[in-house]
Amino acid sequence: MCGFIQGMSRVNHQDLGQLNGPIVLFGGPYSNLQALEALFERARALGVGPERMICTGDVVAYCADAFAVSERMWSSGVPVVAGNCEKQLATRAKNCGCGFEDGSACDLLSVGWYGYASAQISDVQCRWMGQAPDIISFVNAGKRYAVIHGGHHDIARFIWPVSSEAVFDEEWQAVERSIGPIDKIIAGHCGVPFERQTPRGAWINAGVIGMPPNDGAPQTRFAVLDTGRVTFHTLDYDHVGAASAMEQTGLTQGYHSALLTGYWPSEDVLPPELRCAALASG
Repeated sequence: MCGFIQGMSRVNHQDLGQLNGPIVLFGGPYSNLQALEALFERARALGVGPERMICTGDVVAYCADAFAVSERMWSSGVPVVAGNCEKQLATRAKNCGCGFEDGSACDLLSVGWYGYASAQISDVQCRWMGQAPDIISFVNAGKRYAVIHGGHHDIARFIWPVSSEAVFDEEWQAVERSIGPIDKIIAGHCGVPFERQTPRGAWINAGVIGMPPNDGAPQTRFAVLDTGRVTFHTLDYDHVGAASAMEQTGLTQGYHSALLTGYWPSEDVLPPELRCAALASG
């Protein structure tokens, strides 16, 4: 069910109702077809169908198969909350709207992959992306969950496990102004999986399947919600094939290497305490 709740802020809200059993949560397929197919295989092994899978957005981004990944996601029927990439591509905007600082390495790198993705996807796929909800809600094990991309009103807001308590509180209030009381929030965008306990409830980032979390290994991440408990899982997939596909299409600005090494081509976007040098020093 999509629509607006009387008395609340007007957002495109999809209410999935009651979801029973385990739910597969994932973000950022990022045009990585090999990773997406591996995720569907893992979900089938867990006995989870598309109706109990939820994507936190950015179906299309860095990798080689924007058209095929969009088609696969669309045809699967998996609920997808709008990410910044969906918003920008739906309007044929000139940039990804990722929230990168102007002139940063991440900003400059985005020019190549976003232009390639925009040229690949069809007008029909753009319309599908334009219909994605701003927020999804559902009930599981007696708790009401909200699913957003980055921040609620700033879709490209980076929220990290080390973000201040005030950031989480501000976002929680914004979500509840839009759809009413919730117990937990599921988000994406930053590319790092985590669960942060806040005074209002748990903030869960499922991570992304299309790019490793800058930890030096090629495996990516997804999460499973089951009876109120979240577990994080590594996703093995044909990362060599995914990197090769990027090379064959000329997407060699650095993210192709990240699929192999597990390290992002730039850490500009990361808070200093989450950069590799800081983590290595403890």
